[in-house]
Amino acid sequence: MKLKIFTFKIFGNWDSSSEALFIGTALIVGLGTGLGAVAFRYLIQGVEWVGYDWFPVITAGWGKAYVLIIPAIGGLIVGPLVYFFAREAKGHGVPEVMEAVALRGGRIRPIVAVVKSLASAISIGSGGSVGREGPIVQIGSALGSSLGQKLGLSDDRIRNLVACGAAGGIAATFNAPIAGVVFALEIILGEFSVKYFSSVVVSAVTASVIGRAVFGDIPAFHIPIDYGINSLWEFAFYPVLGLAAAIVGAGFVYLLYWSEDVFDNWKSVPEWVQPAIGGVLLGVVALSYPALTGITWDRMPQVYNVGYEIIESALANQLALGAVLILLVLKMIVTSLTLGSGGSGGVFAPALFMGAMFGTAFELVVNMLFPGVAAPPGAYALVGMAALFAATAHAPLTAVLILFELTGDYKIMLPLMFTVVIATLFAQKLLKGESIYSLKLTRRGVRIQHGRDVDVLQGVLVNEVMTRDIHTITKDVNLKGLSRVFNKTRHHGIAILDGQGKLWGMVTISDLEYAIHNGKALSITTVGEIGTPYEKLSMIYPDESIGDALNKMSRRGFGRLPVISRDDSRHLLGLVQRRDIVESYQLARTKRAEIQHRAQRMKIRNIDGTEFVELVLKENSPATGKTVGEIASALPHECILISIRREGNMLIPHGETELQTGDQLTAFIRSEDVEELYKSLSRREEETQEND
Repeated sequence: MKLKIFTFKIFGNWDSSSEALFIGTALIVGLGTGLGAVAFRYLIQGVEWVGYDWFPVITAGWGKAYVLIIPAIGGLIVGPLVYFFAREAKGHGVPEVMEAVALRGGRIRPIVAVVKSLASAISIGSGGSVGREGPIVQIGSALGSSLGQKLGLSDDRIRNLVACGAAGGIAATFNAPIAGVVFALEIILGEFSVKYFSSVVVSAVTASVIGRAVFGDIPAFHIPIDYGINSLWEFAFYPVLGLAAAIVGAGFVYLLYWSEDVFDNWKSVPEWVQPAIGGVLLGVVALSYPALTGITWDRMPQVYNVGYEIIESALANQLALGAVLILLVLKMIVTSLTLGSGGSGGVFAPALFMGAMFGTAFELVVNMLFPGVAAPPGAYALVGMAALFAATAHAPLTAVLILFELTGDYKIMLPLMFTVVIATLFAQKLLKGESIYSLKLTRRGVRIQHGRDVDVLQGVLVNEVMTRDIHTITKDVNLKGLSRVFNKTRHHGIAILDGQGKLWGMVTISDLEYAIHNGKALSITTVGEIGTPYEKLSMIYPDESIGDALNKMSRRGFGRLPVISRDDSRHLLGLVQRRDIVESYQLARTKRAEIQHRAQRMKIRNIDGTEFVELVLKENSPATGKTVGEIASALPHECILISIRREGNMLIPHGETELQTGDQLTAFIRSEDVEELYKSLSRREEETQEND
């Protein structure tokens, strides 16, 4: 009886400060994720057996048409599954987990784990060029989040369990517990701390033990040769490999999101049908490239699925230069088709595949130029895998550790670390600080840095807060006149115009004080003699963000920036001053708080089936030219406009934001109200024709 009472006190009250609960929940998440990873892997194998063993036998007379039919069928199943049950399961999964951690206290719907498991297993098993790591990260994270929500834990503890699930998923899938821990801390949480580290380690180790019990304690890739440094001259080659990997990685990221844009803008085809079209295109590539390249395949094309067999061939020095270059390009294309069309799966395995091909090609070229200097191609394939993943994910620690655990090879660690760091640094420049994970969120208007939503000022444009009613002065006015203007306006900086009313420069009260201090004659000296001319000014356009304005002001210590027209750089539209920055920050914070409050209210009211919807305003949309406040009454009652994407900028909409043709709106809405939203904001051509 005492034991029952004691147990109830521990597990009935769910004291979130208890270390026993802290470690216990991490252990449960590790167990669940480990078992889930095993089931997920067998599910993939089952789908693959049906598609590429059983189906080819019963359709033996059709030749190799199955490589076109199976991906198309897989897309027809995945599309409706994701579209109607869990839109978060679309794509590679990790960005959705990052968003949940940053914005929703780690809360992920339980159904995501189920839908992601089925959708990704079908995508991968049917031949989709995607990996297992993204899905299992999202599956494990959903399990951790669901447990935390069920127990009523705090947001901080739920985020911690999400990280536990992510770490457990990587650990069980790749037999890489250390890399799983670092992945969860470096990418998902964005911070390393003792309070997170202990529980994440428990979860990763637990999941890894389960994976090893089922699949054995062997590395994911077999390295037939002990690779090392063949010559110290190689340290001159590896930085070049890192730089080149950054270029290839950035190219892949841009190609992937270009493909997503193409399918997203293809409004004539329902979204849930698009994965099937992607599958057909995948089959066309698979049937075409043997004839075009001479590279043949038997059971399954080399560019399908995760492609680990081809990676091992590269590591074993079994591939020629022409083959690896062709496979590199083809893998970029088919991965972009799979994910861009709406398939479900990760980008880690494709990045490893492309890295192995690129590293091999790099060594073969180096060996042609400098015979006998470089190590075998397999060594560069290994380093290329880590470098290209680091270039796309901006996670150098994870890249180094996961390659070490996947291969069990330590001898090449020095060039590996060197190359990974260079690839990461250059890729950050090429991708403007974004990774393949964070860029997906930035395109939605959510900027993630170190696991948190940051830089709300990027969501407010200059023309929304700039001062339009400004005082100006001509360059021929003397300093006495300038002094009177400063005294009257109480401004510290005034724009200078030339005789034609065009922007000539800026003058500040500091310029006037400096002139007086140096004995300048107030009645003779003109504003043009002491002001800063146009050529030396920092200026900004009205469609740039306030975050950009703040960066320009802080770099040179300016207190204000002239706002100029893109059509005429001498045409002054207004000024952005420090007080405008403060007002814009308050505006962005208020809007973000409103969004979070309304989303929380929808959750409290147990409104199920909510989703994020994206739509583009056409020229004849009833919303074009109106402000958000003016169209509010036409929107569904439970609808939140999250962001507006306009000419590469992401805005946080508020009542005074004017909608324009081409704006891409993102709304948070109940699934049942999606059609009503489209009717409110999309073009009315069909309705007009019906009325006629």
